[in-house]
Amino acid sequence: MILTSLSLENYRNIEHAEFEPGRELTVICGKNGQGKTNLLEAVWLMTGGKSFRGAKDAELIRENAEYSVVEGTAESAERENRIRIFIGSSTPGGRRARTAKVNGVDYGRATNAAGTFTAVVFDPGHLSLVKGSPDGRRKFLDAALCQLYPGYVTLFRRYTRLVTQKNALLKKYRETPDAEAMLDVFDEELSRTGTQVSEKRQEYLALIKPEIVGTYHDISGASETLDVRYEPCCTEAESLAEVLKKSRPRDLAAGFCTEGPHREDFSFFLDGRPAKVFASQGQQRSAVLSLKLAEAAGAQKITGEHPVMLLDDVLSELDETRQAYLLSRMEYRQTIVTACDPDLFRKTSGKVYRMESGVLRPV
Repeated sequence: MILTSLSLENYRNIEHAEFEPGRELTVICGKNGQGKTNLLEAVWLMTGGKSFRGAKDAELIRENAEYSVVEGTAESAERENRIRIFIGSSTPGGRRARTAKVNGVDYGRATNAAGTFTAVVFDPGHLSLVKGSPDGRRKFLDAALCQLYPGYVTLFRRYTRLVTQKNALLKKYRETPDAEAMLDVFDEELSRTGTQVSEKRQEYLALIKPEIVGTYHDISGASETLDVRYEPCCTEAESLAEVLKKSRPRDLAAGFCTEGPHREDFSFFLDGRPAKVFASQGQQRSAVLSLKLAEAAGAQKITGEHPVMLLDDVLSELDETRQAYLLSRMEYRQTIVTACDPDLFRKTSGKVYRMESGVLRPV
């Protein structure tokens, strides 16, 4: 997968930008707060995903502007796609949202374009994948699966909607006629749909785990061992249907669904010890980079196309050995990197741009 061009209009602090990245490494340099990460975020939106910084759609529109447009052309082995993301309201004063067109065809919600363009993003905020809440790790898995398997989007939405509906019923259980029978119906459907969600996540993590472990081994110079373990809500000995049945009293007491894939997690272990407790900042960064590089390798295995790599401030807090290894992994695939200091990339033949106050210029 190659991004050949990108055009932005009224995107955050960028009034207008035309961007033509190189086919391998491209460096966006500049001081903090100039718009480098905004550019990466705009590229990421073309995948159909939400902002990797958790921003709401309204926050992606330039101040005093009514809308924002992200438009880019991506090449794959099979075809070229022109993807247009519009962020704004279709009616004056209406709710702002993201919609997509691919080659002029209206896809409706931007999430419906998932799979057309694939990318992997690393942002310093992703260090929370090691020490943060389980919700962030689940979102990582679901975002990757939505890009790689278009059918997963529908499956995941279905499961999430069922959990929301069951929670609403649990809150009004005492005042709802036939509530017990309704819970039985919800649990039957949650068991069927949730089992598929959990299995897909576990299959995906099993696919990329050897790459995670191997990459960390190389990044650390074979001085440390990283392991990744999935923590499912049920085991082979106990089905999700049985877990949901046992959790019914807890659900009623809590007023929400206490068991299911929406509560699952996975953890990192460094030399056999929980990384969330013992990993240093540099080790956390190395673990997350290993995860992201494995995500890209997994996408290539599944789709036959290497996704575009988007790396924000990626070399900070890494020693020279780890920096050198990471730079070597950027060769022969399209990678767009931000950096305050472009000197870190002088040894490469990458294309360089400078971002200043939302204005992008080639160097």
